[in-house]
Amino acid sequence: MPEFLKYEQVGHVVTLTMNEPERRNPLTGNTAVPEFIAAIDRIHNDRQVRAVILTGAGSAFSSGGDVRNMLRQANGEVTGMEIRHEYRTGIQRIPLALFNLEVPVIAAVNGAAIGAGLDLACMCDVRIASEKAKFAESFVKLGIIPGDGGAWLLTRLIGMSRAAEMAFTGDTIDAKQAEQWGLVSRVVPPDELLPAANSLAARMAANPGHAVRLAKRLLRESLHTRLDTLLEMAAAFQALAHQTDDHREAVAAFLEKRPPVFKG
Repeated sequence: MPEFLKYEQVGHVVTLTMNEPERRNPLTGNTAVPEFIAAIDRIHNDRQVRAVILTGAGSAFSSGGDVRNMLRQANGEVTGMEIRHEYRTGIQRIPLALFNLEVPVIAAVNGAAIGAGLDLACMCDVRIASEKAKFAESFVKLGIIPGDGGAWLLTRLIGMSRAAEMAFTGDTIDAKQAEQWGLVSRVVPPDELLPAANSLAARMAANPGHAVRLAKRLLRESLHTRLDTLLEMAAAFQALAHQTDDHREAVAAFLEKRPPVFKG
């Protein structure tokens, strides 16, 4: 079976491309989960990586779960406890891994992001959409619920009321509405999607890697941490940041009115 996830690195930026376009890049019924985990581990261990772009090959970003693969669950071929175990050791590993990845991840949503495909986009830090993109929290249409963290992720991005509307109706929204609701940062013509994502990734990667990684960790922790706890964490992170060579270089460059040269 060919690899599901294409891994490409140029400089400090990694591009991950879901590469099963004939099936609209599903996240189940294939090797998507272990390949995502392996790619995230690889990025964790490569301190030269400062930004990641995630996109899909073909007309879809990701169609989410493979409906054909759900037949065995619907027909009672596996028990409820077995299904629970499959979720916990399968697709639910992706949101946990992406949440804990310190490097910023940009979702370049080239087409349909449906069900778990929408939730995958929500797991990223920033979303840029093609004008051809569309989004649906469509689990209810199949008589199931968001099993991969979508109920937690979507409410934090667009608010409870809009997340409830999407989850309870399963309706599809287009890129323009996604931008209006704050689900995506911007919408661009299809041929400008990857250039826009690369431009944003380059601006992130131009900054000291440690500062971006620590800033992302604070943003993630702010989703479920008290202010006093977050401030204590920020103080500890800032103590580390102040002692780095890149910080010293940034201060020197500012005072000398020259561009900084960061070495990581």
